[in-house]
Amino acid sequence: MMDGLSEKAAGLRSLFSYSNLVHAISGATGSVIAISVFYPLDTVRTRLQVDDHRCAKNTFHVLREIIQEEGLEGVYLGWFPVVTALCCSNFVYFYTYNGMKSAIVGKHKKASPLADLSMAFISGVVNVLVTTPLWVANTRLKLQGAKLHTAHYNKKDGPNKSQYCRYKGIVDCILKIIRSEGVKKLWGGTVASLLLATNPAIQFMIYEALKRYFKRFFNVAELSGLMYFILGAIAKASATVITYPLQVVQSRLRAGYAKVESSQTLRQNIIHLVKKNGLGALYKGMEAKLLQTILTAALMFVIYEKVAALIFRLMGIASK
Repeated sequence: MMDGLSEKAAGLRSLFSYSNLVHAISGATGSVIAISVFYPLDTVRTRLQVDDHRCAKNTFHVLREIIQEEGLEGVYLGWFPVVTALCCSNFVYFYTYNGMKSAIVGKHKKASPLADLSMAFISGVVNVLVTTPLWVANTRLKLQGAKLHTAHYNKKDGPNKSQYCRYKGIVDCILKIIRSEGVKKLWGGTVASLLLATNPAIQFMIYEALKRYFKRFFNVAELSGLMYFILGAIAKASATVITYPLQVVQSRLRAGYAKVESSQTLRQNIIHLVKKNGLGALYKGMEAKLLQTILTAALMFVIYEKVAALIFRLMGIASK
């Protein structure tokens, strides 16, 4: 019995450790810097996903279109709430993932792709449940002031309250959503988000497997920044292509401009979107998403690995 208690205590100590905090801070730092660098591409992706009537040949055509219509500040609309939400989101994700990794895998158990996938998926679920209200507010703030080509009023759906609200920031946005649309709206698109927890799960599984392989291949303790960049890009590209249709539905539900879509199930949303705009609607904006997410994830992993290694080295602690 005492051995069991000792194991549980050791598990808790490994979960709430300095090492996990370093990984969480490094992951959050990497994500904030990376998204700031490639933010205009994320703006293009959001517009294409939620704006039914915006058509363009490619990502840079849309980018030029937004700048012409709204000025340079148009491509940086909602930057602060995105950075805030992403920082919190990645802190939760990296802390949970590395906490589980140190508590479950431990020092004497061999890591495996299946273990990486399971831990990454659970971390994604925890992250979704904790931070979805921030991402709902983020989507609203990002579209506030945007010149959407989608009609604000639909005879069938009726006027949408979210189109007429003006938000001063994340907290103000959350409070106004609660007052005008109900608390439940803060978790809009949660089902899609929970399914999208497979995205970082697939990403981390591929990344960790490739990282272990190349460390053994080159017989080194740490890979170069370029290798981390390439591995991060490959992992994120694979995960994005597999899960993209869910991301489109998620963005539309978070935007809250379509009353019919908000009342439907995930399956009904997908069918409704295909019937209304064709099969291509499920992949609208994927070019921008792939470009943005691959570059952002690749840069984020480089910064994450290097910052974590630097902190561990400065503190004289072996990284896990």
